[in-house]
Order: sequence, then structure tokens, then C-alpha cells
Amino acid sequence: MSSGSRRASRFLQEKEDEVPQWIPGLGTDKPRPRTLGTSFFGYVPDAFVEKTPFLPSEKKATTPTPKDSETKEAEHKSEGAPNGQYLDPSSSKEFQRDMDASSDEGVVTEEVVVPQRVERRAAEPWDAQSVDSTDGSAQNRLLIKGGRVVNDDMMQDADVYIEDGIIKQVGTNLHTPGGTRVVEAKGHLVMPGGIDTHTHMQLPFMGTFAVDDFYTGTRAALAGGTTMIMDFAIPQKGESLVEAYHRWRSWADPKVCCDYALHVGVTWWCDKVGKEMEELTEEHGINSFKMFMAYKDTWQLDDHDLLESFKQCKEIGALAQVHAENGDIIKENTAKLLDMGITGPEGHELSRPEEVEAEATNRACVLANQIGCPLYICNIMSKSAASALGEHRRRGTLVWGETIAAALGTDGSHYYNPCWQHAAGHVLSPPLRNDSSTPSSLMELLDVGDLQTTGTDNCTFSASQKALGKDDFTKIPNGVNGVEDRMSVIWEKGVVSGKIDPCKFVAVTSTNAAKIFNIYPKKGRIAVGSDADIVVWNPHATRTISAKTHYQAVDFNIFEGMEVHGIADYVICHGRVVVEEGNVRAVSGMGKFVPTPSHSPYVYGRVQERDIANAPKKVDRAPYDGPVIQLNNQGLTQAVESSIIPTNQEFYTRGPTRCGGLNLHDSSFHVSGAQMNDKSPKRPSVKVHNPPGGKASGSFW
Repeated sequence: MSSGSRRASRFLQEKEDEVPQWIPGLGTDKPRPRTLGTSFFGYVPDAFVEKTPFLPSEKKATTPTPKDSETKEAEHKSEGAPNGQYLDPSSSKEFQRDMDASSDEGVVTEEVVVPQRVERRAAEPWDAQSVDSTDGSAQNRLLIKGGRVVNDDMMQDADVYIEDGIIKQVGTNLHTPGGTRVVEAKGHLVMPGGIDTHTHMQLPFMGTFAVDDFYTGTRAALAGGTTMIMDFAIPQKGESLVEAYHRWRSWADPKVCCDYALHVGVTWWCDKVGKEMEELTEEHGINSFKMFMAYKDTWQLDDHDLLESFKQCKEIGALAQVHAENGDIIKENTAKLLDMGITGPEGHELSRPEEVEAEATNRACVLANQIGCPLYICNIMSKSAASALGEHRRRGTLVWGETIAAALGTDGSHYYNPCWQHAAGHVLSPPLRNDSSTPSSLMELLDVGDLQTTGTDNCTFSASQKALGKDDFTKIPNGVNGVEDRMSVIWEKGVVSGKIDPCKFVAVTSTNAAKIFNIYPKKGRIAVGSDADIVVWNPHATRTISAKTHYQAVDFNIFEGMEVHGIADYVICHGRVVVEEGNVRAVSGMGKFVPTPSHSPYVYGRVQERDIANAPKKVDRAPYDGPVIQLNNQGLTQAVESSIIPTNQEFYTRGPTRCGGLNLHDSSFHVSGAQMNDKSPKRPSVKVHNPPGGKASGSFW
């Protein structure tokens, strides 16, 4: 036995000698509740059922400090506790059942998984300052035990040990230090936290602001299993991109509960914009820029400006993004519909048909491919647009596609609902498609790889804000919810339906985004050295989505009434448990800005080689030394003499025939008096005896 092994053996023996009064399953007289100094939320029933002894570092004074007492009272309130009393977990039926089971030695029982119904309580405005983010060493050391780890390429039964916000060990029979909190994940999936590639928190749009800001929006994201969002800083036309970036940072940094990154919009073009793009990439950690092909007269760029922005993106190693709709056609269709008296929400979908999205998608791919610039198409909403993108991918175009939870979970039939408020609540751009097969088709394209990522385009407006367009659909603020429900909706529509497996689920909700935006494997993977942003996913539980119980600030939910299987029982962000069995304890400002470096290997790994391989090649040949025509104000002039064609070129306006002869479409007569055959030798007269039509005697024909 090595000296290290002997020291470890002595350490464990010493700890066994110091086992406290009660350990689950050892049959001691009196259970001792776990004290609060060792956990972010204190004691969690059933979280420590495994036969893991409490180590000496966990021993605390039996009389809690005032702070611990207050925390205990706050954290253990429940609907079943009258007047907010603290419920002793040892008094519950579940606790006694576990104790009875643990005391039956040698009895092996078969575990039967029964779907659990989770009724999420109504959201409450938690005080961001009520949670101490530095509570105890257990928050720096966490063990997720007994779960099945799922990455995009593999699944394995393993424990995950976390320390100081970083994954330190992945495997079985891990040795962990004292004071480590244990989260029991038996029967659950342990997955990388979700990355929402497309959000708009507190976006100023159409004269108002989105109601979900960076606090309520990211808090809701955590509730659903998303541990990072990617938002958009969008300058107005003529505004500095750098100033817009700093404004968004000032909004987000004090509020975010989870990590975030930024894309920056390009809403106008000049040389200054190109220089600011370079500055943002090199100095501020921005590696993606979004151009708009819609929103004419505000954010829309024409083809020339698109080409210039694509060139700059390639030059600085950034990823070009586009919102793909033909803004000129939309403007034309909108005017026609309003003239026809169609002012309701259905006009939004009618003015932006599928082919308008598909045309812009195809055009963006063509333009980017001519430059050799990698391209990312945001929020693909229709089968035809996805088909256009897939065709370009199969031809080798460097293009990636994103769809959103709304397109996967519902459809455009809601625009024709007789309730104006209901129909307006679904308005976003590009719109949902009035085709019930679209969600299923888009999910299948995620499975085969034509589409790679999922976002939400989360941009929420209340009913009163949507009512700005009650008499004109063009004035309805565009945007829907989704950041909270994305993971559950995709699990329901993808995994539960059998269209994708759990590994593909991880890929399209997290890993692919991390690779594309160059933050992998820091994000998007459960591996040693990765950030401890983790979801303990319960695939057996169900819940019903509703605006009455969601955490978002908006008063409407486009997935209202949908029952979904699969919820986030625990969410770990920065190595800390921030969601526990459906309840969120989020701290405003806990998240941080994540820079996205340029030249992502996943995106730019092939660009240089492709440029070399596809570069135009000159053909070496002998120089041409034949005749060359010359142009003047009157037309073409033959530059080389010919024995067949006279040199008096002023008679001709057409070139010679292929054989070099006279072009018979030209007249041989010139009004100046000089004729083309003046210098030609005279031919002798010829007597014709048998002209056409009969014989003539003694005369010439």
C-alpha cells in the first residue's frame, strides 16, 4: 500500500470514529437534522438518503445563530405549514418511510419509476438580497451523486464533484473532502445547463420596452434549466455600435442571475461601423454581428451593405448573423392588406408568407458564400426556409441554422383566434406558420443536422403593450416568451415523441451553441475543467405550463395549458444550487458577462483551406494575335483588311459573316454618289439565252 493510500485510510478511520449521533440507516435513537451552516438552503428532505456519513467539519452548535434561524424559517416554509412554521422533516411520512426502508437490512426491493406530477407554485418577487451567496464551504464543494451524465456524444453513470464553480471530477467512487454538499440524482439525468442563443431582455422596441428585464428574464431561464443566455445589443440607425454595447452591459451586469453573452446588431453601414466591429471583437469579446433583411426604413440593410458587413465579419473572424425576411415585399404586402381593411393580428402572418422568409434565407446564403463568410440564420420559422438552408449546407456553404421554442411548440393557427388579445400574444417576426406540421418538421431537421441550435427570441410584452396595435397590426410589438419553457418544450416535442435522444437534446439546447460561439468546453459540456453550470433533469415528472405559475413578468404564455414531461429538479450555476425542486433562489447580479473569442474553430476551422481550394485559377494560354474590331461613335469598324470585303468600310454598319464574306443585311448603295463597287473591275456583259420564265430571242435579260 502506498503512503498516500495509508494516509487516506487513516483519514477515513478517524472520520468514522467521529460519526455524529445519527446517520441514515444506522438505527440510532434520535435523528439529528442537518444544520444550516453547511448548505445554501439548509436541510433538503431526501437529499442525503445515501449512506454518506457527516464529517466533523459539518458539526455546528446545536443553537443556530440568529441569521441561521431566520434563514431556516424562511427556507422551510411551505403551503402545508400554517403561519409559515418550520416543518421538521423527521415528522413527515416520507421521512419515516425512508427510515423504515433503511433499517431493513438485507432486503432488496425493485425500484419502480412512477411519473411525478409537479404543481409549480405561483411565482413570488423574491428579494435578491435575501440569499447569502457566500453561505458556507458546502457551496464551494458539491457532489452530484448517482445520476446519469449526458453529453452531446455520450451517456454514462457517474458522479460529478464540483469545487469553486468548476467541475473537478467525473466518475464513480469519488473521494471528496469534508463539508461537501451532496445532491442525490438517482434516476435523474445530469446535463450541461442550457444556452439560449437568442433573447431580447428589456429591449426598447416600437416605442416601449420588453417587460422581462435581465433580472426576471434570467431568473426565469434558471427555473427552466437554462444557465446562460445570449442577448442582442441593437443600436439605432446612425448610432455607435460600441455605445450600444456599453448601454446593454450597464443594463445587464447589475441584474443577471446567470451568465450571458452579447451579439451586436449592424443596423447601418459606413467605414466607421466596420472599425467599431473590429474594436468590439478585439477588445470587448464580441464574435457575432446581426444584420437585418427586414424592418425596412429602420434596421434593414440592402444587399450592398450586407456584402460589406459580411466582408468585415470574415476579416475579423466574427460570425455573421441575419434575420432573414424580405423587407421590401413585406412593406408592399402590408400596404395592400391595410387597404383591404385587414388590421388584426392575422395581417402580420399574411404580410410575411413562407416564401418571403425562404427567399431571404436563400439570398443571404448566396451572398455570404460569394464572400466566403460563415453565416448563422436566426430564428428559422418555416419548412421552406429550413429547406433552403439545408440545400446550401449540402452544397458546402458554411451556414448554421437556429430555430426557436415557439416554432417547435406551437403554430400560426393562433393568429386566427377570435380573441384579439390571444392572437396578438403570438405575434413575432418571422411569424409562426399556419401549418400544423411545421413544429414536427423543424424538430426532425434538428435531428438530422440541417438546424443546429435552439433559442427563444424571448421578447415579452404585456397585453396592454400589445394593444398599441389594436387598430393596426403593424403597431403590435413583436415578441413572445420562451426562455423559461424552452428546455421542457423541446424535451416534450423531441425526446418524449421519439424524434431525438437525450444526447441530441443536449447538443441542440447547449453544446452546439457553445461550439459555434467559441465557449466550448467551458460551457456546454460536463467534463473536468468545465464550468459547473449543470441541470439535474427529472425525466419522469410532469407539469402544466401556465402564465399563472411561470416566473416571467409577462402576463401571457404562448404554451398555456401544455403538459410537459421533464423538468429541472436542480439547477447549479457557478457551482451553486440556484433551483431546488422547482423553487428558484436567484441572486441579482450573480451572473457575469462571458466574452466570446473570435475565430471559433468550429466555424472558421475550414475557412482558410476552403479559400485556398476554391480560389479562382488563371488559365495560361498564348496571346491572341488575330483581328480586333474597334468601336467609334458610328458603331463597329473592321480593323483588318480582307480580300473578300472591300476596304470602304463607310458602307457597312454590320460585321462580316462567319466566313468573312459580305453581310447581306447591309445595303450596297450609298446616297453620296460613290458606290461600294466603284473600284471593282468591270465585268463583261453576259447574254442570257434561257432566263427564268422562258426563252428570249435576240435580247438581254
